[in-house]
Parts: sequence; C-alpha cells; structure tokens
Amino acid sequence: MTVRSDGLVVRPARDDELPDCSDVWRAGLDGYGPRVGRPPLISSPGPILALLGHLRRTDPGRFLVAVRPEPDGSERVVAFASASRREDVWFLGMLFVHPDEQARGLGRELLEAVLPVDRATAALATCTDAAQPISSALYARYGIVPRVPVLELVGRPGPGRPASLPDGVRAVPFELLAAGPADGPAGRHLAAAIGSLDRATLGYAHPEDHVYLAETGRLGHLYEARGGRVVGYGYVSPVGRIGPVAVEDEALLPGVLGHLLGAVEPAGAFSAWVPGAAGAAVTALLDAGLRLEDFPALLCWDRPFADFSRYLPITLAIL
Repeated sequence: MTVRSDGLVVRPARDDELPDCSDVWRAGLDGYGPRVGRPPLISSPGPILALLGHLRRTDPGRFLVAVRPEPDGSERVVAFASASRREDVWFLGMLFVHPDEQARGLGRELLEAVLPVDRATAALATCTDAAQPISSALYARYGIVPRVPVLELVGRPGPGRPASLPDGVRAVPFELLAAGPADGPAGRHLAAAIGSLDRATLGYAHPEDHVYLAETGRLGHLYEARGGRVVGYGYVSPVGRIGPVAVEDEALLPGVLGHLLGAVEPAGAFSAWVPGAAGAAVTALLDAGLRLEDFPALLCWDRPFADFSRYLPITLAIL
C-alpha cells in the first residue's frame, strides 16, 4: 500500500470494488469520447464485470486501485490498473483514471506499480486507443511503443458472401472434444492443440484465459486438416463477438472467419478486433460485408513476441 501526498491510497483491489472500477472505466471513456465524436457508452455492466473479475482472479497482485478516503471513513475508487503475466509476456490490460483526478501523475504511478520487476526478461505490451495520444506517449516512455493498428470490424455478412473452409479442413466444436473428462484423451488433445497454436502465434500459452472464454459462453472450434492435423482454432460468442483466432497459416483466416460467421446467428451485429498485420482477415471480413468502425486501437510493445498476421485477440484487455 502507498499513501500519496494528496491523500490518495494505492493498494490491491478488493472483489467488492470491481463495480467501482467499472464506473471509473465508463467515466474515463465518456470523458474523452464525445470530444472525438463518440456517443456516450451504453452497455450492460455484466461483460465488463466478468472481465475485471477474471483479471483480478488470475493476477491479483497486478490489479491495483487508487482510493480517496472520505470524511465518513469510506473510500472512493478514483483510478485502477490491471496487468497480466503470461509466461514471459507482461500485458497492461486496463489503466483508467477518473476525469476529475487526471493530470496529477496518478496514471504514471499506477503504471510503475504494476510493471514487472524483471523487465529485462519480460516483453512489455499493451493496447491503447489511437484517439488517446497522451496515454500512448506515456507507455512509449517505457519502451512500449505503438507498432500495429488493431481494427474493429462490425456488421452482418451478406448472403453467400463469407469464405468457406478449404477442402480437407473441417471444424470440430470444442464441446465435442471436451465432452469427456478434462484429463481424458480428448481433453488432453484439445488443451495441447490450443497451447501449441498459442505459442506458435501469440508467443505464449494462456489456458486460464481459455477457461474464461468458456465461462463467458464463447463457442470454440478446432480446425483439422486431413489426418487430424490441427491447423487452427477460433471462437465466436452467441452475441457475435469473434476471437480469439489462431491459425497455422494466415491463408486459412478467410475460411475460418467465414465458418465462424455462420456458426451463430446473433440478434445484432458481429464484431472483431483484427490486427492490421492480419491483412487476410481484414480483407475477408470486409468482403463478407462487415465495415470498419471508429478509431483503431494500437498494439504496443517493447520487443516482438507474437505473429499478429496469424492471431486475432480476445479483447483489447486480454490478447
């Protein structure tokens, strides 16, 4: 715990403070969104609370809040930061300061508090908003420099427009492979295949995040070539959120995305975050009828760790 000269206290977050962190997140986005032409954020609190809960469960020591003591003895959350460590990659998922508390060095202090001690051996990375140059400059001071745009594609595919899987490649739902015990042959095959693809594309395995995907209802598919060789995996949620997707060869991305677009029928639009390096995915989704939405995000890092031509992330807060 750290007590600042202005009375703010920086300490690990408690589970009951996650709704307050959600409020700070919303206030932070709405604090600058209208200035760049974005409408106020309208969304259910459920998804962000689930995400915050997952981040705190997997990395409790890297989820910090800044609180302001109140006269009645209570504390008010005014800022928070959350980072995750997966093998040799440290990723800053969220750093938000309430607009009333900005321009006081609080964001920099929270960032330094969650940075890894072994910076020489860990790759440092984050995603930031292209409409937030102040944040991008802060991270760049620590070597976490913007490298690749991440485009948001949104919409519904036109009839017959999505690409098909290549001949000889089939999709196998995770639920079929996971029907038996997790430590059974099918369960071990699924876990090994996912871990191998993640290391080959993202640079690290992150089984805890795949558990989160299952818990939040995303539907996974394993893609197998002839002979059962695994060549990719992909997820789509019932509400149309696509990702993560990992493939052995980027040429598979159009077919995999086409399959995912046909795997569910959301009430609204599909959406996906796609790194600019994954040009095959961007083109395939545009050809299918989706459109580019809003400002891009920026993938930032201090050293290369992943092949983003073959990997689409979960969200901007967890790759």
